[in-house]
Amino acid sequence: MHAHVYKSLKKADTYVYLAARDDFGRLPEPLRTQLGKLEFVLEVELTPERKLAREDPAVVRENLALRGFHLQFPPASDTDPMSDDWGTDA
Repeated sequence: MHAHVYKSLKKADTYVYLAARDDFGRLPEPLRTQLGKLEFVLEVELTPERKLAREDPAVVRENLALRGFHLQFPPASDTDPMSDDWGTDA
């Protein structure tokens, strides 16, 4: 299965996978409004052997088959960024 991946220029680290290139009509209008302009990033073949960095390829394929799109949100931050060592201690 082919997927066409776009990044949202309005929402950082948010990506949309489409079954057909530039088929933005698959996206519900409120979602399109929230995402803003989408920029093409890559085209990828989603085979069962394919691994993706942040998504389960089986879930992506299922969403593409059922809805024609899959939405990838930014990774959840489980840690408080203020708890990191910033190297500013004197």
